[in-house]
Amino acid sequence: MVRLVRDLAGIDEGGPRPNDRPGAMARRPRPMMAPATTSTTRRRRVLVTGGAGFIGSHLCERLLASGHAVLCVDDLSSGDAANIDHLRERADSGAVDFETMRHDIVAPLEAEVDAIYNLACPASPLAYQRHPVQTTKTAVYGAINMLDLARRRDARIFQASTSEVYGEPAEHPQSERYWGNVNPIGPRACYDEGKRCAETVFFDYHRRYGVPIRVARIFNTYGPRMAIGDGRVIPAFILAALKGEALTVFGDGRQTRSFCYIDDMVDFVVALMDCAGDVAGPMNLGNADEVAIIDLARTIIDITGTKSRLAFRALPENDPLRRRPDLGLMQATLGLKPRVSLGQGLAATVEYFDRLLSGAYLPGEGALLAGAGGSIACRSARNP
Repeated sequence: MVRLVRDLAGIDEGGPRPNDRPGAMARRPRPMMAPATTSTTRRRRVLVTGGAGFIGSHLCERLLASGHAVLCVDDLSSGDAANIDHLRERADSGAVDFETMRHDIVAPLEAEVDAIYNLACPASPLAYQRHPVQTTKTAVYGAINMLDLARRRDARIFQASTSEVYGEPAEHPQSERYWGNVNPIGPRACYDEGKRCAETVFFDYHRRYGVPIRVARIFNTYGPRMAIGDGRVIPAFILAALKGEALTVFGDGRQTRSFCYIDDMVDFVVALMDCAGDVAGPMNLGNADEVAIIDLARTIIDITGTKSRLAFRALPENDPLRRRPDLGLMQATLGLKPRVSLGQGLAATVEYFDRLLSGAYLPGEGALLAGAGGSIACRSARNP
């Protein structure tokens, strides 16, 4: 792909960004896990919006490893250029076909692409509650702009929706048939309702214009490259434990979540996008193993080997009490199940943050988890 786009490090459309800093936090991907039924595997020109983010950067790695050309678009409002620095270095050496563009998808975009993954949107409560209007614009206007591009290019488009469309669920576990229970005017509504509206326009474009879509409702995902200080529970707990500080538990800690390791999530995302036929979705993607937050905190304390205590605070407004996906559709359609247990994934994530804090993590290092059926490749330095 000819380099005709602006570079992430070379354009600043809105002044300094908090995550625009030197350095890199990266690891090499595992080989792509093939879905049960896939469409053609020809080399494609793929656009990934939000490609410098947590999931987006891992997805860019996977697509490049599969031989595709990748255009990564991110405005760095919540993404981090360090997440993809190693990919840019490989592109400079000619090893991969990887381009970057600093762009806010609230504005239209033109690019020659065959497929689009739309992941651009702040995903942590701290980030989207800090910028609620921009979050809604990104979720809705961004979706429309990417759908218009997909329509012009006759490209398949993937929408990263969220389990937050279910709100505080009256149904447990949550299946795709459940319409949700969301507060439309609460502090989380910019994200929850923004993603719900994005699903609406995706299916309207599919019905009205025949745009080939894939809509995934992504449940809690964790692993290396989660941002420090973004407020999500796993990095917050790990960082507090590694520093010997108290782990802040909201409410009584009995609220539950279901956590999916990043390698598994990327498997699912790529498999859904490549699945043959009219599999528009929505489809839940995640891990159905449910854990109480207080048990998660104790597990992380055990893995890190620290003597951190628990500190309890009031539960935030509209914070869901239970979250667990019904994965029947995913398993029946894609033939996939999670392979990384919570214990394995937490150990790898602790290792990542431990080495990151000590400055020992290097760009482009090998995977923290081995391939399919493998074991942890390196353990926490605090729990050898």
